[in-house]
Amino acid sequence: MSANEKQAPRAGLVVLLNSSYGQSLIKFRARLIEELVAAGHEVHVTAPDFDEALVSKLAGMGATAHQVPLARTGIGPLSDLRYALSIRKLIRRIGAELVVSYTSKPNIWASLAAGSVGVRSASLITGLGYAFTEGGGLKRRLISLVSRLLYRLATSRNDVVIFQNPDDRADFLATGCLTDPSKARLVNGSGVDIEQFAVAPLPDAPVFLMVSRLLGTKGVREYAQAGLALRSRRPDCRFLLAGYHDEGPDGVGVDEVNGWQAAGLEYLGHLADVRPAIAQASIFVLPSYYREGTPRSTLEAMAMGRPVITTDMPGCRETVVDAENGFLVPPREANALEEAMQRLASDPSMRARMGTQSRRLCERRFEVGQVTQTLLEHLSANAS
Repeated sequence: MSANEKQAPRAGLVVLLNSSYGQSLIKFRARLIEELVAAGHEVHVTAPDFDEALVSKLAGMGATAHQVPLARTGIGPLSDLRYALSIRKLIRRIGAELVVSYTSKPNIWASLAAGSVGVRSASLITGLGYAFTEGGGLKRRLISLVSRLLYRLATSRNDVVIFQNPDDRADFLATGCLTDPSKARLVNGSGVDIEQFAVAPLPDAPVFLMVSRLLGTKGVREYAQAGLALRSRRPDCRFLLAGYHDEGPDGVGVDEVNGWQAAGLEYLGHLADVRPAIAQASIFVLPSYYREGTPRSTLEAMAMGRPVITTDMPGCRETVVDAENGFLVPPREANALEEAMQRLASDPSMRARMGTQSRRLCERRFEVGQVTQTLLEHLSANAS
């Protein structure tokens, strides 16, 4: 068997890749799609929100896009069932032989659809998300319970379940979301293109940047609180925030962001290309207590040579060696976050040294070609 045959499922498979957000197929899965097509597979992709430009871009990569009915948030049994039935119908129509999904609803419902017609499947666990975050009231506990039961059922139909950090793998097994440990595999996140995200010179001034969906569990409020407190003592510091408003139950409202702006935080909105924002920043911050897989925004900043302040949480802690390329702080503690920000704001040589280490760590562990090769090898084990 040749090296190429070992790196991907056997040539000629019809592969169906399912997402809950169309743009993520370009942002996070482009290299996977390209490698599958190059290996001779027929690649189909699904999402609920394709437009003509995205369909055209995917077609240029060799993938056929299919619009499907999927509500990204909330528990709606009828809408989720409608999605599962649409995936099952599509599997039959295109003759799919391998179904690969990522994010919670595609992982659950597309895996169940594939299992119902006897087709191999794999789930990519890119973070456990809102339903697995500690705290919250009765509604969140109910969502968490239902999600775990559904994941247990779905993973029983998967051939492999691929995790982006060891904490998620351990928690999936401990909570019964995955009952067969032999199915578990591990990759280093979704990878980052270190040529596209090339090193940029660090600005002389301390400029902080957070890039994230505007969710409370991402630590947006802690970032604003810590940043504005530090700005009152260090007016030479700037604090940038980029990301889109999320309509989910944990979304941060427009009025709240407007209040931060009035106090001095700079909101950049949703950015199609984050590289200019990273280039004007000297420190990247992600104080998330969300169950991340391995946060791509952090990897992009690391690839461009930025020190990182993030939380000692699953996924986030994979990106930082504490005191080497940044700092790990406790989740939900704005004071600890402010202290770490102050340390980096006050020491340009530390920023430069840690930024260099971030780039090196990216090259060693998170380069997208290496990550994709590992992912393809995991898929090949049960799809040859």
